[in-house]
Amino acid sequence: MAQKMGLREFIDDLVAKGYTVGGAKDEDPVLLMPDGKAVETWKDDYPYDELMDREEYDEEKYKLQVELLKFQYWAEDTDQKFVIVFEGRDAAGKGGTIKRFTEHLNPRGARVVALNKPNDRERGQWYFQRYVQHLPTNGEIVMFDRSWYNRAGVERVMGFCTDEEYETFMDHAPRFERTLAESGLHVTKLWFSVTQQEQRTRFAIRQLDPVRRWKLSPMDLESLDKWEAYTEAKEAMFNRTDTRHAHWTTIRSNDKKRARINAMRFFLNQFEYEGRDDSVVFAPDKKIVGRGRKTVGD
Repeated sequence: MAQKMGLREFIDDLVAKGYTVGGAKDEDPVLLMPDGKAVETWKDDYPYDELMDREEYDEEKYKLQVELLKFQYWAEDTDQKFVIVFEGRDAAGKGGTIKRFTEHLNPRGARVVALNKPNDRERGQWYFQRYVQHLPTNGEIVMFDRSWYNRAGVERVMGFCTDEEYETFMDHAPRFERTLAESGLHVTKLWFSVTQQEQRTRFAIRQLDPVRRWKLSPMDLESLDKWEAYTEAKEAMFNRTDTRHAHWTTIRSNDKKRARINAMRFFLNQFEYEGRDDSVVFAPDKKIVGRGRKTVGD
């Protein structure tokens, strides 16, 4: 599965060779080789030899979701405001993690914001303006499924913004987030990391699985074949926007279950909320979770 091959050619090559999609019920799907063995690209540069066990995952997830609900009640009782930014490579597992965060929260006080590309009116506004209107009020948790950092990532790589617009954003973003922090809003920024081969495997699964199939546009293909450019953009973003009041935290997500558990645990471990169970909420796995500026690779 050569990395130099374009994504479309890569997927077409898998089809021609007889690769299929399988997996047990209620499990994440897996890419199967013609001989029926699972493709294990998730092991690339990963600190564990086995995926997290389903039984262990379900137990840990349940306990952490109970803690998230306690946290939500505490946030409401204390009139505090929280933003969680979910960013990362395409197919890195952001959406699945957000789903586990929100699964048992009261939707009246926890919202997911996933904005489409800006319309003509929004393009004429101050860049941060359309995000500001979605920020939380007292007692709310808002989760951004991609955020204002689109400008530092896809817009930068694909040429959707000018160099001047990019530089202005990189200068303003830390100041914008400092203003949020000084206004009493806590910002958590999560970056989900996935290796190139595992990303390609996940896109192949989406194309080969009849219930997951989606059409990749020429723009999608062009974007997903710019791995090095996205790496450069991410590292520049970390270097310039990882600050004391809003730092970046990376989650290694080749194993989606470990990523989800550690993302929830990291978020909760930042706060001493009422009723916190320290046997469930503690420091996340250092092999999986790290500080943005200190992370190399993806």
